[in-house]
Amino acid sequence: MSDDTEAPPPVSEFVEYCHTQAGLLSGRVETMTDEANELLDEIDERLAELRSELEERSNDTPRTERPPSATGPADGTDVDDLEAAGRDLEEKQALVDAKQARIQAFQELSAGYTELAADLQTEVDEGQEALNRVVEFEAEADAPAYFDERETLCEVALEASDDE
Repeated sequence: MSDDTEAPPPVSEFVEYCHTQAGLLSGRVETMTDEANELLDEIDERLAELRSELEERSNDTPRTERPPSATGPADGTDVDDLEAAGRDLEEKQALVDAKQARIQAFQELSAGYTELAADLQTEVDEGQEALNRVVEFEAEADAPAYFDERETLCEVALEASDDE
């Protein structure tokens, strides 16, 4: 009885694969962290500019005791500018929040790969079982969504099952 299917690689190759995936995810985390830090720096700089402008205006503007009129001062563009700056800062903060959520997700997946690699080293003796565990892990964690330019074992397994 002949078996035309190839035997899966040894467990050590799946361990190495998991470490590689974790490393790639960690690299993405570093990049996203740098991007988030740049946005935070922009927010800080803009807030400092706005504070400085407000301080200058409050020092230059004489204080009056009269209540503000319904029509307001002629310099309505200042209010418009402040509102626009506020919206811009809110948008940048929302981007930072989204990046931080992505960073957290990437870190969790990276840790999952690292933990899986350790489990494979200590608990698994056969390549087929290692392959099954990696594919299951990637499917449960939706790992393919994290790798734009790299195909995961889960995707390869799905393609192979579609070809049968």
